[in-house]
Amino acid sequence: MSTLAGKVALVTGSTDGVGRLVARSLAGGGAEVIIHGRDAGRGRDVVAEIDAGGGRAHFVQADLSDLAEVRALAESVLESTPRLDLLINNAGIGTGGPGETRRTNAAGHEMRFAVNYLAGFALTMRLLPLLRASAPARIVNVASAGQQAIDFDDVMLTRGYSGARAYMQSKLAQVMFAFDLAARLEGTGVAVNCLHPATYMATTMVREAGVAPWSTVEQGARAILNLATSPALEGRSGLYFDGLEQSRANAQAYDAKARERLRALSFELAGLAPSSD
Repeated sequence: MSTLAGKVALVTGSTDGVGRLVARSLAGGGAEVIIHGRDAGRGRDVVAEIDAGGGRAHFVQADLSDLAEVRALAESVLESTPRLDLLINNAGIGTGGPGETRRTNAAGHEMRFAVNYLAGFALTMRLLPLLRASAPARIVNVASAGQQAIDFDDVMLTRGYSGARAYMQSKLAQVMFAFDLAARLEGTGVAVNCLHPATYMATTMVREAGVAPWSTVEQGARAILNLATSPALEGRSGLYFDGLEQSRANAQAYDAKARERLRALSFELAGLAPSSD
C-alpha cells in the first residue's frame, strides 16, 4: 500500500491507546477510517480529531463481548462502504490485575477468549467477501508475545483460571487464526499477518494490570502500521512479527491439526457455517 488515498480501513478498539494512534495515522495518510469502540463519546472525539486534520472517519459503536453486536458492527461496515482494504483486529482486554477472576459473556464464553479472539474471528469472516473484492487487501491481528498453548479439553478455562493464562491463550488463538486464514486465502490478494506490537505499552490495559510501561504507544503503532501499509510486505502473508522484525510464535501456531481444530471450534462458537475460504 504505497498510498492510502482511496483506501478504507477498519480499526477495532480505536478510541484509545495504540488503536487510536493507528487510526489517526491511517487517516493522516489519506485513508477513510472506520473507528470502533464501546464508548460513543470517545468515538466522537477521535472522529473530530481526524476531521480537524482534514481526514475522513466515522464511528461505529459495538461491545465485542456480545456476538450480536459483532455481527451488527460487520453489517454496519458492509452498509457504509463499497470496499474494505484494511482490517486491523486490535481491540482487546488485558490480563487484569492480581487476583483477576474468571468472567464469561452472555453466551458463556470466557471473556478474554470472546473479546480478544472470537470477536475478531467472527468479524473477519463476515467481512471477508468485501476484503476479497477489494484486493489487494490486508488483515492484521494485533496479538502478543505472551502466548500459551490452547488446552482444547478446557478452552474456556474452567479449571486453573488466571487472567494471564486466559490472555495468553486468546493471543495465541489470534496468531493461529492468522496463519490458518493466510494459507486458505493464498492467491486471493488478501494478506493476513499478526504481531506483538511492543512490550507493555503505556496503555489502559497495562495500567490496569499494575505494570510499569516499558514501551510507548508510538512504538506499537509503528509496528502495526508496518504490517498494515509497508510496500515491502505487499503480497506477503502468514507472518508473525515482534515489533518491526519477523519472528517465531508459540510452537502450537505451526501445528496444522491444532489450527484446524481451532477453526472448527470457532465456527461453532460464533454460530457461523463453516467456510471454504
